[in-house]
Amino acid sequence: MTMIPETKTLAVVGSYADAADPGLYLCEYDSDKGSLKIVQEVSGLQNPTFATIDGDKLTVYAISEETDEAGQRKGYASAFKLDPVALQLTLINKEETVPAPTCHIELDHSGSSVLVSSYHGGLLGLSPVLEDGALGLNADLHQHEGSSIRPAQSQARVHSVFVDRSNRWAIASDLGLDKVFVYQLDLENYRVIPHQEVSVTPGSGPRHFVFHPSLPYGYVIHELNGTISAFSFDEDQGKLEEVQTLSTLPEDFEGENGCADIHISPDGRFLYGSNRGHDSLAVFAIDEESGKLTLVEITSTLGGHPRNFAISPDGRFILVANRDGNHIVTFHRDEESGKLTPAGLELSVSKPVCIKFVSVMEAH
Repeated sequence: MTMIPETKTLAVVGSYADAADPGLYLCEYDSDKGSLKIVQEVSGLQNPTFATIDGDKLTVYAISEETDEAGQRKGYASAFKLDPVALQLTLINKEETVPAPTCHIELDHSGSSVLVSSYHGGLLGLSPVLEDGALGLNADLHQHEGSSIRPAQSQARVHSVFVDRSNRWAIASDLGLDKVFVYQLDLENYRVIPHQEVSVTPGSGPRHFVFHPSLPYGYVIHELNGTISAFSFDEDQGKLEEVQTLSTLPEDFEGENGCADIHISPDGRFLYGSNRGHDSLAVFAIDEESGKLTLVEITSTLGGHPRNFAISPDGRFILVANRDGNHIVTFHRDEESGKLTPAGLELSVSKPVCIKFVSVMEAH
């Protein structure tokens, strides 16, 4: 009898949680409905707020924090083996990453290293992935220095690191410095090498970055002034150049807001960014010739503080993690217009702040 491989989609959800409580969740995803079902709750991690997944090696890496004997909070990451049949995460190991709590973790495309970001420490760290999927000791550490004009920018605050599709470059967004850093990846030696610094508007606070899936563009969402900047990106030279900045908010909005997450649809036609305060997703069309954005709509996330969201692998749905709503809300995504409509589905989760999809092969 021939074994026919089939694909199913799972998701990992990270949250703010005490170590004694569930904080990391493994979910089954129904691609027809756009719904999540929790199949495993993992406790033992303090604030496992962000995760990244190696779909080829079926390994999940999640950040957490611990406090040493001197009372200093430190960043840790845990490696888990993902069993797509038993629907279970099994801990491989937990390792210290940087000497400050972390807020983001990214796996390079070869699966050989993880890159972590520390908002409170202004640090970028790289840790190797060992043959069995375990995390090794920190191999490279970069301390950013400086400040900018807002109270939240009294020091460097590295908020995220994202790797480009060539796996040669990594973009670090530093909210505290109002700078976007390009690092060259030297994965053979487990190093990241400073390559370019791009200054953005003072007080903007760059937070998360996204590369276009096929065109030479990248986009950063700015937490502090409610804008998104579009960049051209020279993959050969590893150079960013800003081409446009525009607001994520309605013109008449006057309340407090902090932008958070940013993603591009799988077909590369639309970009989405989240507003916390206005509690909405801003939808933009992407011009293929220039990379510039045009606003399509700004739609409610039906919950408070949408810190993170994810587009389903097939592009049909967007799932939004509303931290203060304690739920994940599903939206239909119109692939022609980019617009969103509520699907009428919610998953109750305490303080969710990260959703990561993974498609896995199953033999039947």
